Amino acid sequence: MSAIAETLFCTPKESMPAKRVSPYNKEWKLIKLSDICQRVQTKNTGNQCRQVLTIAAQHGLVNQEDFFNKTVASENLEGYYLLQKGDFAYNKSYSGGYTWGAIKRLEWYDKGVLSPLYICFRPDSSKVNADFLAHYFESKKWHKGIADIAGEGARNHGLLNISVIDFFNTIHRIPDLDEQKDIARILNSLSSKLSCEQRVIQNLTMQRSYLLHKMFI
Repeated sequence: MSAIAETLFCTPKESMPAKRVSPYNKEWKLIKLSDICQRVQTKNTGNQCRQVLTIAAQHGLVNQEDFFNKTVASENLEGYYLLQKGDFAYNKSYSGGYTWGAIKRLEWYDKGVLSPLYICFRPDSSKVNADFLAHYFESKKWHKGIADIAGEGARNHGLLNISVIDFFNTIHRIPDLDEQKDIARILNSLSSKLSCEQRVIQNLTMQRSYLLHKMFI
């Protein structure tokens, strides 16, 4: 899945990806992240939401208590950002092989709150397809933009030394909206197929264990 995704996106220095979706052939355009997304800074006024989120590199934006098996946030959550389903957040720390940090979309809950240590943003649906963007940030093609502004040794206690302004000024390549949607459809289908096959494997593994157990009773 990841190998296929890598061929469908490109870095800022590439004018088009290795594989094109028919019938598109135009060069992809250079944009800043701020051209297609806006920062989310809405605070959790009055502690209206108690669903505290964290970014898990392998699982996305998840409930903090479920992930850590405890709550590590303070009781007062008014200073936290309030995210809506579909919003994105960037964790600047190295985690689980994500050398340049992880960018994840809120998919599992209608809303949640996140520490202001994260950079949160919302895609403009008139300019970018949200599914396309989610798959893009699962690829490594956006790392070049971060690497260009971070520089060597730009880490402080495991966090990349990247300002909010610099983050939104990172350069990316994206196609027209129609091509974005077609790429997203392809990757959504592959992701769905992969999930189904993984469930089949899990069920067969459980069945095998059960039958082996019965054989030796």
